[in-house]
Parts: sequence; structure tokens; C-alpha cells
Amino acid sequence: MWVKLCCLLLYFLALFVLARVFEAVAWYESGFLATQLVDPVALSFRKLRTILECRGLGYSGLPEKKDVRELVEKSGDLMEGELYSALKEEEASESVSSTNFSGEMHFYELVEDTKDGIWLVQVIANDRSPLVGKVHWEKMVKKVSRFGIRTGTFNCSSDPRYCRRRGWLRSTLIMSVPQTSTSKGKVMLKEYNGRKIEVEHIFKWITAHAASRIKTIYNSEHLKEEWNKSDQYRVKIYLFANLDQPPAFFSALSVKFTGRVEFIFVNVENWDNKSYMAEIGVYKTPSYILRTPEGIYRYGNNTGEFISLRAMDTFLRSLQPEVNDLFVLSLVLVNLMAWMDLFITQGATIKRFVVLISTLGTYNSLLIISWLPVLGFLQLPYLDSFYEYSLKLFRYSNTTTLASWVRADWMFYSSHPALFLSTYLGHGLLIDYFEKKRRRNNNADEVNANNLEWLSSLWDWYTSYLFHPIASFQHFPFDSDWDDDPDLFLERLAFPDLWLHPLIPTDYIKNLPMWRFKCLGAHSDEETFHDSESDSDSESKEVFSSEKEVSEDDELRALPRRRAGEPRRGAETSSCATSSGPREPCEWQARSYGSCSTTGAVEPDWSAWPSEMLHCTECVVCLENFAAGSLLMGLPCGHVFHQNCIVMWLAGGRHCCPVCRWASYKKKQPYTHPQPLANESPS
Repeated sequence: MWVKLCCLLLYFLALFVLARVFEAVAWYESGFLATQLVDPVALSFRKLRTILECRGLGYSGLPEKKDVRELVEKSGDLMEGELYSALKEEEASESVSSTNFSGEMHFYELVEDTKDGIWLVQVIANDRSPLVGKVHWEKMVKKVSRFGIRTGTFNCSSDPRYCRRRGWLRSTLIMSVPQTSTSKGKVMLKEYNGRKIEVEHIFKWITAHAASRIKTIYNSEHLKEEWNKSDQYRVKIYLFANLDQPPAFFSALSVKFTGRVEFIFVNVENWDNKSYMAEIGVYKTPSYILRTPEGIYRYGNNTGEFISLRAMDTFLRSLQPEVNDLFVLSLVLVNLMAWMDLFITQGATIKRFVVLISTLGTYNSLLIISWLPVLGFLQLPYLDSFYEYSLKLFRYSNTTTLASWVRADWMFYSSHPALFLSTYLGHGLLIDYFEKKRRRNNNADEVNANNLEWLSSLWDWYTSYLFHPIASFQHFPFDSDWDDDPDLFLERLAFPDLWLHPLIPTDYIKNLPMWRFKCLGAHSDEETFHDSESDSDSESKEVFSSEKEVSEDDELRALPRRRAGEPRRGAETSSCATSSGPREPCEWQARSYGSCSTTGAVEPDWSAWPSEMLHCTECVVCLENFAAGSLLMGLPCGHVFHQNCIVMWLAGGRHCCPVCRWASYKKKQPYTHPQPLANESPS
């Protein structure tokens, strides 16, 4: 995960550098920067009209260019970046969708229950024509959608009872606006009663109702009282301008940030004394002043701070975010990081997408699970101070110059999604190239594997781990409730001899108990198994290295020959034997495949054996006696063998005991050695 996180941070750094390169190229070709101010006198009437439409100011009664230019100057400074964005938005002929309501519940769910937005709905009465024609309605939809106003059409023929209850007996326009200044407040519906059915008049009616929600100040005394008042709003934004009403984008933002930011419009049109404005730091109009507990911030002085809905919305979201904003941001970052797995993973193409799907599911599940306790903690009243300190940190960090560059880059790349995707793909291909070059020297088979080979290996792994216990997760010895082992019967049913047996991982072998064979009274330099782990590891490696040389058929053919006619090579050299007295009977397993002792005068040291292992002195695989100091290994069933012999047996694919055929990776009830009676004397 850390590798993907580093790759994502490197990608963001590349985007930041690329944006600075684009700014340098634009300055070299045109001679201006995005933050450079534009003189409205040098602009054409069409460009001035485009700026007013983007800001949401009406110009229907201004036929001359001079009046339009003055209105642009009164609404705020114009930058090259804002002009470029406005012209690009006008050239883009994207059709904006409008909702068609199916009935009362649909209308209530979207319009009356949505308390953080503005709706414009055209109601068409039964057997009546719409109030606004199709052509004018499409223009209206495109015009109001710039300011986040959603539109829809309600045909009374789909629900005539609801129209009669509402009193919609004729075709009309309905506008829904939040009634209160609190978040999730009541919604009021207003009906258009104007006589002129034109786009500009309807838009002026919409902006007038939206502006009525904004607190307006007309004199310096009222401003002084409002400026020094402390209320529930920690963040306030003031617009000082010589306008009749605030721009439409300012009114739309006041609805969008209801309960988080208070919007105040200061009309300085008829002010004679502006001394108090100079006292609070406002020296020119128009000015957008953000007042926070940390101080005053003048909006429009840094990169990307345009007088538009999108730019100010991004700015306010970074200062006063909602929990939903943080969740969406974390969701985008987590998915961008997960998609890095498509380029980091090497091998077959199908393998890349399988790993990608797995990573996407894992990361998104972990993200949702981690957000649930966060949402629960935020509801606690004791965390209000923590919430306030978090917002204070956001305000401090997002009013810096670096934060303004990041916001400008975000708006640039989000408005050019093709550029964002192409740079992400190019960054991923570079990561894939360097990762492939790094792994080619280590594991060429993984890099060059094709889809068929990887699917074959995936199927082997799947069948092995699906129908058999995962031995790599089992640590022997372990306690389990499945002592009776009912899986043996199911395994017999699932894998008859006519089927191909799946592969079983051999990593459980290293968890089997191992120890040294010792004798009582014998002088031996051998140490216990815990002191000679290096020897056992080396022997295990030698056995595994020779696994491919010895086949299963050769072992099965060689075993009966040794049992039938070959002498036991270690019988005469064994240094372990019982006393000269009568031989004690050993366990039933030992009687079936070897004696408990050899002729001699030394007894084996059974105290060094694990308690669950059966006592014996002979290996049934090689038919040789255990010599002093030889390395032994036991199976879960209790039978003991030479470590080399049993590892070769298990590594050859025979995952069962050579004596009782119990599965070598499954636990069995440990054998309990009988205790001698009190009246019995040791032999």
C-alpha cells in the first residue's frame, strides 16, 4: 500500500509541475497570466455580456456597451482566467438534462425534501399548453443550470389529484427555495405571476427571490453592528458593491452553504461616509471579504480566485467542508491509489485485472468500514471542540498561497478530464516500465508469464485451497474441536481415485516436531534439536532439493524390495539397546513394523521424545534402526521416522503416514503412554 501511496503522491507532484509549465507556455505565447487583470474597456460587447451571464447579472435594460462595462466593473475585478473559462463555457454546447416528475412522491422526494438547493419546475395543467415554450425553456434550463439551479417538468396528467390539491389549475412556473437560514430547514414554493414570458424576466424573478435570503446592509451603523456581532456563524463573507442586488452566483452559494457560511451584501450605493469601511480594512468596492475567527481574508487576490460560482464554491468548500465532502475526497484518493495496482502488478493481463478488482474491493470496503466509527464519533457532543479545532486547521492551511495554487489546478484538471486521464495513464505506464525493468532481473518467469499459464496456476491454487485445509495457516501442534475429523469422509467423496488430486502445500512439514535420538548412559556429543536447528534446516534443504530426482513410482518399487531381501545396514552399528534382561513389549505400532530395541546394553532416552509420539527404534521407510544422534520427525498420528526419510516421502506427494495412512496435515488425538503399576518393578 505504501508503494501505491508514494506513486500517487508522485503523480500529484507531476500534475503540479505540469500546471506551472502550462502557465509558462501560455504566458510565452499570449503574454499574460491567468491572474492578470483585464480592462473591460478593451473587451467586445459579446465578451462583456458573457461575463455578466456567468456572474448572474441581468443586462436586458442596458443597450449600450458603456452601461454593460460599468456593470461588469461594479460586480468585481475581471481576470484573464475567468474570461477564458467563461468563453469556453459559452462555446461548449452541452445539453443540460431536466427532470420529468412522475407523480406526487417523486416531486416531494426531489423538490420539497431537498433543502439545500433551488428548483425551477414548469407545471403543465391538464389539456393545457406549457407556459414557457420548448425553445425558451431549453434556454432557461441552460441559463439557470450555471448557478446550480435544478429544473424539472410536472405534467398534471400523471397525477391530477395532486395538482387539484395544490391549486395548479393552469400552467405555471414553481420555484422552491429554503425558507430559513438553518441547514435542512423548511422549503417554500413560489409561483411566477409575471406577465412577460421571457427568459430574462423569469431569470430576474428567480434572482430576486434568491437574493431575499441574503442579509442586506444599507448604512454604516448597521454594518458596524453586524461586524461586531458574534453569533452562531464562525465564517461570514461580505460583498461590498454598488449594485441593486447581489449577483446570482452569490445568492446561489448562500443556499448551498446554508448553516455553514453566512452571506451578507453591503450596498454602498448611497453612502456618504465610508470611514468605517476603512477602519475594517475595506478600501475599494467591489470587494469580497471573508471574516473568520482567525482574521480577514480578501477573496480575489490569489491564483484561481475568480468571481464565479465554481471558483468561490471550491474556495468555501476548502475552508468549511462538510463530512460528505471529506468522504468524497477520500473515496477519490483511495480509488486512484488502488488503480495503481494495474501498473505495479507484473505478469499476465488477466492477472493485473484480477488483482485490480481485488484491490478495489478491499480498499473501498476498508474505507467504508473506517468511516462508520468516524461518523459515530462526530455525533458525540464532547467532540465539538475537536471539530472546531479541525475547522480552524482547515482555515489556516487553505488560505495560503500554496492552497490557492492547488485549488486552481483542481479546477483546471476537473474542467479537462481527458488531460487528467491521459496524464494518469502516462504516469502508470512509466511505473509499469520501471517495475518491469526492476523485476526482470529477479524473476523473469513472473514478468513473461502469459494469460494461460497464470490461469492454470490460479486454478491449481484455487482447487488446492478450496477442497483441502489450508496447511499454511495451521501450526502444529494445535487444539481443534474437529478431533473426530469428519472431513475425511467428505474428502473421500470429493476426490475419488478417478479424479485428479489437487496439490497440497508442503509448508506444514516445517511445523512437524523434530528431535535427536539419544540413549541413556551413552557418551554422545550430539545436542538436542533446539540447539541444532541449523543442521536440521540444512538437511531439510538437501531433501527438498532432491525432491525432483526421486519419483513416486521409484519409491513405491524400492520400498518392498528393501523389506523383502535387503539387510538392515544400521542394525549392527546401532549404539542403542535395551538391558540384557527380558525384552519389554512396546506399542502395537512398533510390533507391526519393527522391534522396540536391538541387542545391547543401553536403553533409549524416551524423555527426549515428545509426549504424543510412539516409542520405537526403527524407521519403517528405510527399515533401519535409529542411531544415536540421528534426526527424527514425528507425524500427527504419533509414528516416528528418520527426518530425511519422512520428508522425502511427504514431498513426493504422499501426504499420509506410511504405517496407518493418516493424513500428515491433520491432527489426531495424542497417544497416552500407559503408567506402570505401583507393584510392578522395572525390568
